Amino acid sequence: MRAPDLAVIGGGQLARMMQQAAIGLGVRIRLLAEGPDVSAAQVVPDHRVGDHTVLADLQEVAGQAPVVTFDHEHVPPEHLRALAAQGHVPRPGPDALLYAQDKGEMRVRLSVLGVPCPLFELLSGDVEEAVDELADFGYPAVLKTTRGGYDGKGVWVVHDEAQAREVLALGQELIAEELVDFRRELSAQVARRPSGEVETYPVVESRQADGICKEVVAPAPDLDPSLREQAQAVARRVAEELDVTGMLAVELFETADGRILVNELAMRPHNTGHWSIDGAVTSQFENHLRAVLDLPLGPSTPLRPWSVMVNVLGGAVQDLLAQRAVVLDEVPEAKIHLYGKDVKPGRKVGHVTVVGDDLEDVLATARRAATLLQDGSAVGAVDR
Repeated sequence: MRAPDLAVIGGGQLARMMQQAAIGLGVRIRLLAEGPDVSAAQVVPDHRVGDHTVLADLQEVAGQAPVVTFDHEHVPPEHLRALAAQGHVPRPGPDALLYAQDKGEMRVRLSVLGVPCPLFELLSGDVEEAVDELADFGYPAVLKTTRGGYDGKGVWVVHDEAQAREVLALGQELIAEELVDFRRELSAQVARRPSGEVETYPVVESRQADGICKEVVAPAPDLDPSLREQAQAVARRVAEELDVTGMLAVELFETADGRILVNELAMRPHNTGHWSIDGAVTSQFENHLRAVLDLPLGPSTPLRPWSVMVNVLGGAVQDLLAQRAVVLDEVPEAKIHLYGKDVKPGRKVGHVTVVGDDLEDVLATARRAATLLQDGSAVGAVDR
């Protein structure tokens, strides 16, 4: 049996969709999965069950694979350095990945680079000192855990000292940020290979509900060309300055007064790029594999003027496979992607994408397909 070309750490839907791209490229993946039936383990035959925080498990899955990449950013940096010392190349490397793992480190580094960010303050671990720091910083403020938060978890908006004390009492390492007055959220993605070649994707609009990305519109409608160019330039600069290899997503605020500010970084394929599977010449997953294996990158050119991706969350429908036939019959142009996950309320279990020439039609069609799949009817589609 041929040795793997690539070890992938983490068995979620991102690794599952990497496998989809790997098949066409002839890339063999070996996977470290959290369990025998997690999303990616269902479709990657060569997988091991283990813990990404245990070096021995990482070493076993890396095996003869020359390159290691990730479904998530949570592998301890010291373990990545140990793998590198043994001849495996982590992409992105631990020095870059730190800035996706730790929001405090990210904010400090981006500020040094002059990248536009919200005002922030690293808070003391002592509650009383942190209360004083927040008083100086000012309310309202957004408190975030420096590590581990996602999909709205580990984020609190506090308006006064009493609310702040409740969060501080949790004993987590926190950063305070200004509560940004923003029009909408954007995402700028780039793929970068070790040679320095960069491919820039269209800037998209990300629409949230309860802290979770609900839908993505590519490209972002009515985005001022100067802001689009600035967002793409910021993404390229961050990738180059931090030496990111693979896909980088830079999540942004478009402020009410016409600026862009960096909100978060993700150094892997990202939810805001799922539209590219069906809507671009080269998907984010294929370009991630190309980049980490140091292969020439593919064009990110959209196939149609508009693409809309809507996440499918756990809802009324429990049997997604049975409901799939209903959606395919009623909305045949919708592209359905299921993640092989058990349905739980609010859990991302799949997404649908629709592409076309008229934005209103594409939006309505994608929302209808997602709502049919999630809830069994078209009632409750997200308003624009």
